[in-house]
Amino acid sequence: MRVGCPKEIKNHEYRVGLTPAAAREYVAHGHQVMIESGAGAGIDASDEDYAAVGASIAATAEEVFAAAEMIVKVKEPQPSEWAQLKEGQILYTYLHLAPDPKQTEGLIASGVTGVAYETVTDAHGGLPLLAPMSEVAGRLSVQAGARALEKACGGRGVLLGGVAGVASGRVAIIGGGVVGKQAAKMALGLGADVTILDRSIPRLRDLDDLFEGRVKTAFSTPTAVEEAVFAADLVIGAVLIPGATTPKLVTREMLSGMKKGAVLVDVAIDQGGCFETSHATTHAEPTFEVEGIVHYCVANMPGAVPITSTNALNNATLPFGLALADRGLAALTADPHLLAGLNVHRGKVTNRAVAEALGKPFIDAAEALKA
Repeated sequence: MRVGCPKEIKNHEYRVGLTPAAAREYVAHGHQVMIESGAGAGIDASDEDYAAVGASIAATAEEVFAAAEMIVKVKEPQPSEWAQLKEGQILYTYLHLAPDPKQTEGLIASGVTGVAYETVTDAHGGLPLLAPMSEVAGRLSVQAGARALEKACGGRGVLLGGVAGVASGRVAIIGGGVVGKQAAKMALGLGADVTILDRSIPRLRDLDDLFEGRVKTAFSTPTAVEEAVFAADLVIGAVLIPGATTPKLVTREMLSGMKKGAVLVDVAIDQGGCFETSHATTHAEPTFEVEGIVHYCVANMPGAVPITSTNALNNATLPFGLALADRGLAALTADPHLLAGLNVHRGKVTNRAVAEALGKPFIDAAEALKA
């Protein structure tokens, strides 16, 4: 198969779909790999590094999209990219379609087969291609929140770890999954006072055991969320419903009860965000203020640390990507976990959560492939 990897063009996105090591494995499987010139610059991978492992170098993204049978990316395609996609191509990347009707329409019109990293599953009920970026985003959320709390950045002027004789800052983490656990690790490492809220009692038990009582846990009810948010200096939104738009757990009305200069970090922004007042921001302008509350809502947080992120992502995506390249659409029918990643196919929406979020007709992924 002809596998293409264009340079990412989203604002301050430095990751790349294929590392030289991953490209080498595709070549070893007999595939032709085409990399857009400069695609790996953000991870210190030169065109020569890719050429050395057998990849060809394309001068432009247009060449990649025109020639490739399978496109491997990191972020969702931008308008200039989805216009170049076509029926018969496989697009393998993060899509996050539920809060993005324009992209969904673009992919439907193109007829492309879109396999979304974030909905591929595993035998344990996890999301193995989302997990590595959730780990990175969870850890970054505390770094970003701590920085935004500084007075010069619009925050309260609180040091999360406090000092002798001065209380630590309070961190409330809504969601105890991969993002929440990693955020808690970082916040504890800084010496913060940490509370995690979740609606799974078994998950709360696991977190309580993991942190040996060093974090507070709370069952997530509207009352518990309000109490935690009102007491917090930093609130991290770490909620995920696979494929679906994230529920708004912190309302605009609740902002008036928060400490002035407190910070909201919405890690769920790719799926629409879990704070009512959130809207996507970029690394160039990461924050905005609503009613005295600082919001950090960068939609590609892991792009800030591309070397770590790209390598972690490729470690997870490579086996599934090789299966797609080796077997084409047959790889989807052979593996129900990879099939769960199919979001659009030949103009049809094949993920139920996406279809429901956008009011689109839904067709079962297996049936769509048969058709």
